[in-house]
Amino acid sequence: MKTALTIAGSDSGGGAGIQADLKTFAAHGVYGMSVITAITAQNTVEVRSVQNIDEQIIQDQIEAVFDDLKVDAVKIGMLSSPSIVTTVAETLAKYQPNHIVLDPVMVSKGGHRLLAEDAISALKEELMPLADIITPNIPEAEILTEQKILNELDMKSACISFKKLGVKSVLLKGGHLSTDPNDLFYDGENFYWVKGKRVHTKNTHGTGCTLSSAIAANLAKGNTLLTSVQLAKAYIEVAIEHSLDLGNGHGPTNHFYELYKRAHLMNQ
Repeated sequence: MKTALTIAGSDSGGGAGIQADLKTFAAHGVYGMSVITAITAQNTVEVRSVQNIDEQIIQDQIEAVFDDLKVDAVKIGMLSSPSIVTTVAETLAKYQPNHIVLDPVMVSKGGHRLLAEDAISALKEELMPLADIITPNIPEAEILTEQKILNELDMKSACISFKKLGVKSVLLKGGHLSTDPNDLFYDGENFYWVKGKRVHTKNTHGTGCTLSSAIAANLAKGNTLLTSVQLAKAYIEVAIEHSLDLGNGHGPTNHFYELYKRAHLMNQ
């Protein structure tokens, strides 16, 4: 049994954060473990409040997992303060896990800021160089690289800027462009376009969490970075295409669609 650890915030609505990560790990046949960095009071419409977890508790959670369990991959999501970023970076540096996937979560689907302004520099300086791959969307990449991204050429330029910041590889998600949602994977030397098709639905809550967790799960299973990105892209497209119309806002994706489909066919 391969394993993956998510270090992220809790979403009480179940569509994003720790909850989405663990569902994604399970859907890939990977044993999921978790370190909770914040508790959000959240649903499909809004984030009502956020309570950060004490840094010592975060460190204790990470150490408790690594001291007892084999960790094949790590996915990092919501880290809302500079001190939390530093705690996670320093603790992971001690254990040197094989694969680290960093999703630089900044703003919720409903527009609530999840990363403090003063935590951005800590993220760039302390955590991004530790990661094997980061998975920003275009607004996040614009903040981190301090440049506008209006087209696919700009996406390539941003990836090169990330390399200058010490990032090993990048999956820059193109969903915010008006064209097809093609993502750009840059391994530090070569560019690879990961083509996508736009699914017209409002139910996209937790897509970034799910994609990065799927990459981590596939890395845990022994796939290369490029293959993990391609498999994760295919997985999230199916999850969005068959998303769940729950709640009054942005509903969640369907993490277990393929499993449910196979189980249904087996029971016929």
